[in-house]
Amino acid sequence: MPHLPGLAVGILSLILQDPTTPARQDPPASPPIFQPGAPGQPTRTVTAAQAAEMGRTTFTAADVRFMQHMIVHHAQAVEMVKLLEVQGHSPRVKALGRRIAIGQASEMDLMSGWLQARGQPVEAHDLHAGHGAPAAHGTGHDAHAGHAGHQAGPSETPLMPGMLSPAQMARLAAAHGPEFDRLFLEGMIQHHQGALDMVDELLALPDAAEDTLMSDFVTSVVADQSSEILRMRSLLAEL
Repeated sequence: MPHLPGLAVGILSLILQDPTTPARQDPPASPPIFQPGAPGQPTRTVTAAQAAEMGRTTFTAADVRFMQHMIVHHAQAVEMVKLLEVQGHSPRVKALGRRIAIGQASEMDLMSGWLQARGQPVEAHDLHAGHGAPAAHGTGHDAHAGHAGHQAGPSETPLMPGMLSPAQMARLAAAHGPEFDRLFLEGMIQHHQGALDMVDELLALPDAAEDTLMSDFVTSVVADQSSEILRMRSLLAEL
């Protein structure tokens, strides 16, 4: 027994010197984690720690309201492009309109998924039917009482800032050719600017847009719609 410690040391020395002894393997690296970008943005690779941090993000009531309202906002833009396909004239305006519609439809899917994943309703309860209609004046009776046979035209008040009012949509639907292209571009510029204003209003609120996916989304909205406004202004100048 007194020689065992030395024998053990010798055996260990031989193992360490033997080139055929397999080296200790480091644990395999974790597979990469890919985060899909917002519409129009590339996918990026994030670390496990970053992914865990993303899972801890929170959202506010203002975030929910923004997403609900922006879905309605985008839906009108898609409707405008549907009119453009039939009544527009310029191939370049139509091509731009198609790109806008594809982008807006994709963003609507993203926003709906964001709301549903957080257990929130997709529809905004505050955007009830009749919202944005002109207020009746006087004592609450019909504002047009006494005007027999007179029917009020479409309201000039939009459902929300930036959107086209019912009257503007009616004028757009009645136009054709180059006149339609002009009204479409003017209306879509107004529409896009309204979306940018909605983002500004959201970001001015405390704790808003801290959710990682939402933060990426509003950044994408600002970049894409600012670029499209410049393009539309250029096309409008050429009409």
